[in-house]
Parts: sequence; C-alpha cells; structure tokens
Amino acid sequence: MDRTGVTRALAPLLGVWGGTRLVLLLFVLKVFLFPGADVTSDVSVIYQGWYEVLRHGTFPLDDVTWQYPPAAALAILSPGLLPFLDYPTAFFVLAFLADLVVLSLLLHTGLRPGRTLRGAWVWVLGVPLLGPTVYSRYDLMVTAVAVAAVLAGARHPRIMGALAGFGSMVKVWPALLLVGAVRRRAWAWAALTAGAVGALFAVAMPGAFAFLTFQRDRGTEVESLGALVLHVARHFGWHGEVLLNYGSIEFLGPHVKAVSTVALLLTALAFGWLLLWRLSAARFRSHTLADAAFTAVLMFTVTSRVISPQYLVWLVGLAAVCVCFRAGRMTVPAVLVLLAAFVTVLEFPVGFAHVVVSDWYGVALLLLRNGLLVAATVTAARALWRSTVTGEPSAPLPAQPGAEAGQLTQSPS
Repeated sequence: MDRTGVTRALAPLLGVWGGTRLVLLLFVLKVFLFPGADVTSDVSVIYQGWYEVLRHGTFPLDDVTWQYPPAAALAILSPGLLPFLDYPTAFFVLAFLADLVVLSLLLHTGLRPGRTLRGAWVWVLGVPLLGPTVYSRYDLMVTAVAVAAVLAGARHPRIMGALAGFGSMVKVWPALLLVGAVRRRAWAWAALTAGAVGALFAVAMPGAFAFLTFQRDRGTEVESLGALVLHVARHFGWHGEVLLNYGSIEFLGPHVKAVSTVALLLTALAFGWLLLWRLSAARFRSHTLADAAFTAVLMFTVTSRVISPQYLVWLVGLAAVCVCFRAGRMTVPAVLVLLAAFVTVLEFPVGFAHVVVSDWYGVALLLLRNGLLVAATVTAARALWRSTVTGEPSAPLPAQPGAEAGQLTQSPS
C-alpha cells in the first residue's frame, strides 16, 4: 500500500479511535454521567485502598477481594508514576495509554503483507462498546501485554513466552496464550519469567500467593453462565440470596455449590478439549497461534464461575489480533464477541439492577450475552479444529527471509 493509500486507510480509523476515547475519558472523569452504577468506584475506593497498602511493601492480606497474582501490584501501583495527578485520574490516563499501545501494535501488524487493518477496527469499535468500565479496570493493561505476546509469537518465541509468563503473573489468563505455541522456547521463557517474577515478589513482599486461597473460596457470580440456572430458579421458588461476596455480587444458598462445581467441571472439559486439539493438530500456520489463544480464552471465560464485564476486554483484544490475519478463520467469532460486548454494557452498568433482582429483563440480557459468548466459543473451536486437524490443508505461504511467518511445522527447538 502506498503512502497515500495508508493515509486514507488510517484517517477514519484514527478519527473514530480519538473520538470514542475522548468520550470514554469524559465519562470516567465524570464530566458526563454514564447510566447505571458508578463503575469508577473500583479505582477510587478499591484500587486506591490497595495502593496505600502495597506501597508500604506488603500485600492486602486481610482483604479477601485481593484475588490476583503478585505482579498485579505493579498495575495497582502504576498511577504513582504520575504523582502530579490524583490516583483515579492517573489510573485513567494509564488505561488510555494502554489502549493506545494496543492500537499501535495492531496498526503496525495490519500494514504488513498478508495482514489487514480489520483487526485494528475490531479494537477501535469493540472497546467503547463496553462503556467506561474498560478504563476503570486494570484488565486493559493486561490485554496490552497479551496482544504484544501473540503478535510476537511466530517470529520471536522468546519474547512471546516472556510476555505471556509476565502477563500470567499479573492476571492468570495470559498463560492460555501458549496453547498454540509450537516452539519449546516460548514455553521455557514463559516458565522462567513467571518463576522469576513470582520468586521476586515472594521474597520482597509478604503474602504474594495468598490470592490462591481467596480465589478457591469464590462462589457463582450473578453474570456467569451457571448463574442463569439460579436466576430462573428464583422464579420457581428457590430462596437463595444475592450478596456482595469475595468482591463480586454472588449467589448464596442451596445448590449454589453444585452449580459452581459444574462450572469447574466444564472448565476441566474445556482444557481437555484443548489438550486433544493440541495432540491432534497437524497444521500450524501464521494465524494458528492467535486463533488458538482466542479459542482458549473464550473457553476459560464461558465456563468460569465469574464473567465480569471487563473479561470482554480480553476477548476483544484477542479477536482483533485474529482478524489482523487475512488467512485467519475467526471473523464470525470476533463479530459475536463485539455483539456480546454491546449487550454487556446494557446489563452492566446500565441494567445491573435488573440482573441483581433476576427480573425477566435482566435474565434476558444475561441469556443473550452469555448465549453470544457460547456461540463464539463453539464457532471458534470448530474453525480452529477444521483449519488444523480435519480441513483441507491450504497452500503454504511464500517464505520470507528471516521470518517464520509461513508454514510453522518446523521441529520444536
């Protein structure tokens, strides 16, 4: 694409990104008020409270809502890099910068041969669909690390592994990015990085791994797939409660533990399918790493006991990476994720009161959102299986000097 063509392609994309992000900043800074609950309180109350504890060299051991790996402390402490701003404002600015980093990565990739700017469009449109929640959680920062890891995957397995390992120490899910990695170097560097980061925090700050106990004791959050059973049961005489528990709004009462157990079993089955896929896959192409990561994170999200709105940020980021590849197979799941993002903002924060009381409007929103995520998961898994296991092999991509971007069936090293 010549310089004129690049300018014409980038102008509308950058214009939409700039306009939508300005609106998001105006919402989180409360120049405008977004409908529903105040989503910025997590930053001004919870994150800032953790910041005051963490900056004194210890984890918040008495707070069961701290349920994150030790390197999450870096995200919570990061607003200290901007001491001239108050904590919430500094956090929102850093979230904005993380958003810009993801866009830059997708633009750099999209302008290369065999790539497309459609991935950047998925990110530009998908993030604002989630409303101000996206700038009020540190998940956007983790997503930036994950996007960088997947894009580095084929050409730079060591960098990919190091980023995935570091990301897993900030929030566990980036470990799933390694599902499609064909180079042992990526796995080795992920293990080394995660081990080094974990050991450093374990030595430097007490309670680095207390989060494991807090996570174990979580229940079924009201927005999860399993929660739909309990929402419907309330209309037929079930007398459980909806309370703030372990940092989220959860169901408590009879049979909740059984629902949580089923969710854990579904997660185990999902990981079993991923293992079967990995053992069966015969063709690994330039887009397979991204497709596998997207599919794995979709499975993890859908089967989780918790589906918080910010989880959609992960999916939008990985969907954008998949769509960057012209030969990729994830266009339909990516569109379904974008639709799910729009429904998500309707259920939280706009309609969350309806979800909490389980009225039919709230149940319908959850059924639609979770149904879209299930559909995205099934279609992504089917596309991944067909492109690597059962489908007809496509013609190999032309070799590029110094790159590993074509047929990735070399022996692991």
